[in-house]
Amino acid sequence: MPPGAAVPGMAPVSPAAALPTSPVGTPEYNRRILANAKRQVERLGSKLWRTDVVGMADFSRPSWEPRMHFANLENGTVRSFLLAHGKGSDLDHTGWLQTFSSQYGSLATSRGAYLTCEWYTGKYGTSIRLVGLDPDNRTALERMIVMHSAWYVDPGMIAKWGKIGRSDGCFAMSQTDFNEALWHLSGGRLLFADRIV
Repeated sequence: MPPGAAVPGMAPVSPAAALPTSPVGTPEYNRRILANAKRQVERLGSKLWRTDVVGMADFSRPSWEPRMHFANLENGTVRSFLLAHGKGSDLDHTGWLQTFSSQYGSLATSRGAYLTCEWYTGKYGTSIRLVGLDPDNRTALERMIVMHSAWYVDPGMIAKWGKIGRSDGCFAMSQTDFNEALWHLSGGRLLFADRIV
């Protein structure tokens, strides 16, 4: 395949789109996260069960920065956490998401809106089941793309390797941070993943 050719089912990230415009945690960045969260809630309407907190996964950011944001639309606050992307989205393990995909076996992260469902116990312990709500992530349930905790999502990994590890396409957080997701993001809320700059 020639350099730069599109891989079927993969959505490449252009270099320009990968450059963030403001630092995580600044008032400007948080306003952008909250505005995007509100826009997605309005777009999805009755498909969501709860709209108080929205998970916004900003994959314009590298894995060594907090990029899972809990946007509280009731009090206007944003809390940010580390988040892994899929191995198939970053084949060279650069720490940057390179492509999105919903293809079976891709081990990639899919973009789009997800409905967070119930907890269950699986391969990674307690996990949150996800249902894809957009064409780019409709296969999430069948691909078993979920939210779970992982040992490789930890500040110690950044100190040692300069980045965190990668998942098989799931939204993996540290154990402590994932407990926050269990209590504040599960149960019919929105998780939205894309490049949010």
